[in-house]
Amino acid sequence: MSVFTYIMDRLREGPIHFTLIDPEKQDPAAAGEIAREAAEGGTDGLMLGGSVGVMQSDLDGTILAIKEQTSLPTILFPGDVSGISRHADAIFFMSLLNSRNPYFITGAQAAGAPLVKRMGVEVIPMGYLIVEPGGMAGYVGDARLVPRAKPEVAVAYGLAAQYLGMKLLYLEGGSGISEPIPPEMIGAVKSQVEIPVVVGGGIRSGKAAKAAADAGADIIITGTVVENTRDVKKKIKEIAGAVHR
Repeated sequence: MSVFTYIMDRLREGPIHFTLIDPEKQDPAAAGEIAREAAEGGTDGLMLGGSVGVMQSDLDGTILAIKEQTSLPTILFPGDVSGISRHADAIFFMSLLNSRNPYFITGAQAAGAPLVKRMGVEVIPMGYLIVEPGGMAGYVGDARLVPRAKPEVAVAYGLAAQYLGMKLLYLEGGSGISEPIPPEMIGAVKSQVEIPVVVGGGIRSGKAAKAAADAGADIIITGTVVENTRDVKKKIKEIAGAVHR
């Protein structure tokens, strides 16, 4: 079964949760333990990546360590062409829709596409949209941030992603931000866009995750929270349990 088929099958039962692991934040063995605890806590998939580049050996080692601990799908979430590995099950092949720099819209994608082709990694096209405050992702990606009070802007970009043939739309608030993306924006996008809506950034509790899911988010992403807790399984169980219906 392809990873995208897995995602769509799970979404038929309701919203799902993914855990984002940044290979730069811990060694492969520690990442494997995080993945194991996240799986036991009920997460539905594991994303690998971050806003800055990662050493290829660290990325490869992290994915292999994770695969020793869980059979959940591993999906690349690359910040650049360095974030590609043949060991992953799939890659979110993203275009940063609201970047001021064409490199993040199509340039990095053109540079990385031949490598993805040679590696044979499953490709899942994704529209990536960064919302205020944007965090490191907004800074690195030189994004013209979508104002939190302007959901119609997010809707316009979401429709563009859909019409361009992308299979998912990711609304990103930025890692470590104080407040998640407003439910009003999630709801506005979901009411107009037919492709699944992914939401991440600032979600640290079951309450915040449920608010995003209730507003219409199909996939909830949490990353920073697993770096800042001593009990990954308990925290993921809280968040994933609030997302699942």
